This record gives sequence, C-alpha cells and structure tokens, in this order.
Amino acid sequence: MTIQIVGSGCSNCARLEASARKAVADLGLEAQIEKVTDFLEIAAMGVMATPALAINGNLKSSGRVLSPAQVADILKDEI
Repeated sequence: MTIQIVGSGCSNCARLEASARKAVADLGLEAQIEKVTDFLEIAAMGVMATPALAINGNLKSSGRVLSPAQVADILKDEI
C-alpha cells in the first residue's frame, strides 16, 4: 500500500503525515509513505486544497488534517 501526503511541506502536511504514520502503526500495516510536494504533480492529482491524503494514487481527503483515527478508518476501507 502506498500512502501519499500531498502538499507543500507545511506544518499541516507534517501533522497529516504523523497521523498517517500512527494509523499505519496502530493497524500493523506495511505501507510506503511518500510526500508529494511538486506543484505540477499536485495539480495533476486534482488536489485543490492541501494537505491531502491519497492511497494507492486515489485521493481520499484534501484541505484538512485528519486524526490518526480518521486515517485508520480510510485505511481499513482500502484493506
């Protein structure tokens, strides 16, 4: 599973990444977490607001920082 944290690298992006890492650890999943900071790639993904979360290339959330529990719920739907 590939989890993408999409954004410029701001503090909210870092908070979303921390939530994603905690959710992965809590669920005992193996996942690769990538940061997407290139503006052309962000635009190509259709992201209009950051931070955003994508799972396996599919946009799941944008414009808000999710809690670890919220990320875990999204990940459970993907398993």
